[in-house]
Amino acid sequence: MNFPNAALSDLRIVEGSAFVAAPLGGLTLAQLGADVIRFDHLGGGLDSHRWPVTNENQSLFWIGLNRGKSSIQVDLKAAKGREIISDLITAPGRDAGIFLTNLPAKDELSYEALRKKRPDLIMVSLTGNYDGTSEVDYTVHPSFGYPSITGPSGSKVPVNSVLPTWDLILGNMVAIAILVAERRRRATGEGELIKIALSDVALSVVGALGRLSQAHIGTEEIQADGNFLYGAFGANFTTKDNCEVMLVGLTPRQWASIKNALEIEDELKEIAEKHGVNLDHEADRFRFRREISDVIRPIINQASLKDLSALFSKFNVSWSKYQSFTELLKNDPRASEANPIFSYKNQEGIGELPNISSPIRFTHTNNLVSQPAPQFGANTEEVLKRILQLSESEIQSLKESNLIN
Repeated sequence: MNFPNAALSDLRIVEGSAFVAAPLGGLTLAQLGADVIRFDHLGGGLDSHRWPVTNENQSLFWIGLNRGKSSIQVDLKAAKGREIISDLITAPGRDAGIFLTNLPAKDELSYEALRKKRPDLIMVSLTGNYDGTSEVDYTVHPSFGYPSITGPSGSKVPVNSVLPTWDLILGNMVAIAILVAERRRRATGEGELIKIALSDVALSVVGALGRLSQAHIGTEEIQADGNFLYGAFGANFTTKDNCEVMLVGLTPRQWASIKNALEIEDELKEIAEKHGVNLDHEADRFRFRREISDVIRPIINQASLKDLSALFSKFNVSWSKYQSFTELLKNDPRASEANPIFSYKNQEGIGELPNISSPIRFTHTNNLVSQPAPQFGANTEEVLKRILQLSESEIQSLKESNLIN
């Protein structure tokens, strides 16, 4: 889709993808105005019916990750079908010639074959491991430590994350990689083959957060710790009316706000004197998180959510209420049209759905409003005419050959 005057309106990316990371990379760029053309095999790709789905088995997952893109479907098993996609990828245009994929890139869609047609090609290839072997988020995650320290305190059972963490980070790295390569091509005229491995993304984050260094020097603590915040004070509590809230005292201001709001200075002073520590230091707050929680818990247990909300607001406490997706949508102004990035859009075939535009908000550049997802394969003819300049008779011939629908 073309979005004039948006931040990336001059950029065209052809995307061959499945699941999370690659489609998210395309979505990130599409939300900023890039012309992102997603291709799938006739009838749908690996993620065309992935949950969550509607009662009619339409994938809300697919819709969410493909908003603002064009969708084409081609017989990818046929050499002629792959040749069509190859022509789209390598079509002329200073800001075109960009291919994003996490699918096996071979034959007509290999880097070598595409580069022969367009030497300045930019191609981003996503893999599981650095050696090209396969992984998904749900196999990477168990190998990188966090499930062993997730779950109820004292539990020895690893707990996986429902959120595909590494896929999400990788998706945004994809967008960065494309913009870096395109910036270099503008300066030098040279293309680029970019490879990003999902497990390398996990490794880089685990390293950046100090966990590998901790393991290296022998101070790693392998234990599940419930909902305690790591490295400072933060814990969950139950209110009088059985609501779960999270309280955070990470920074000096946040910690002071908790102490002042709950009037617990004397009790905390006793803990500090008993153990010879300074609870104004975040490390000591973490070491004595259970003792601090024992002071706070009865206060929270005896107060209603309404009263706590007013109290925490008065003292600017850092806290939140645990809520479901439904509660988020129903009660939270951040998930409402009060938020500039949130709106309801009609999704063809389903009806009105929440639709989120890019969270990157520019002051001096046009912000693209949220866009619905295309119907699967809805843009096949339009894209082939616009980019490859195919005639009506050529389009009809492709249909008769069952190369497109």
